[in-house]
Amino acid sequence: MPLTKIGIPCIFHEITGLYCPGCGATRAATALLNLDFPQAFRYNSILFFLLPMYAVYYAAEKNRLRPLSKVMMTAMLVLTLAFGILRNIPEFAWLAPTVIRI
Repeated sequence: MPLTKIGIPCIFHEITGLYCPGCGATRAATALLNLDFPQAFRYNSILFFLLPMYAVYYAAEKNRLRPLSKVMMTAMLVLTLAFGILRNIPEFAWLAPTVIRI
């Protein structure tokens, strides 16, 4: 964390050296609280896709639209797994949690 210099280590990253789908989420949340949307996107871009999808899933569950909620949950799972794999491939290194350099 930039302000406190205290971070929450990712056990998966510590053990494997690979980024999990959640790596950078805490820093992204902090950046969002500071209204720094570009930096939040660089830390963990999947949050910008999962949050609206989760809202649709929640609304579907609340209104008992089972087929839609199942589709949304499946889509979120597939997206999360794909993101976790892609961000560790060198051609998609831009998905890794990084700081914007100006």
